[in-house]
Amino acid sequence: MGRSLGSGSSRSAWEAVYDIVREVPRGCVTTYGVISKRLEGRLSARAVGWAMHVCPADVPWHRVVNASGGCSTDRLPSARPGLQKALLKSEGVKFRKNGTVDLEQCLWKGPG
Repeated sequence: MGRSLGSGSSRSAWEAVYDIVREVPRGCVTTYGVISKRLEGRLSARAVGWAMHVCPADVPWHRVVNASGGCSTDRLPSARPGLQKALLKSEGVKFRKNGTVDLEQCLWKGPG
């Protein structure tokens, strides 16, 4: 559900990121930039990425991709290569031949 995330919010910006990601439906993805916009600029897209790097276990981290539809987690030293793509495919997310998510079909921007 849409929440007010203005500067008067008592929740941390990272908690707001996690709340947004929890809203992303199965079979859809969002991007770091979309999350940043939903936060009204409280965090940059890069900062959203840092928040996602340490997200709680109940956050569907795999539903967040980069602006090109790529799986940025494959570049992390602690990541299992291909895990994000496998999780997304298991939810029905379609990938292009170049390995990126088809954002025209799967991008979720939130309510409104």
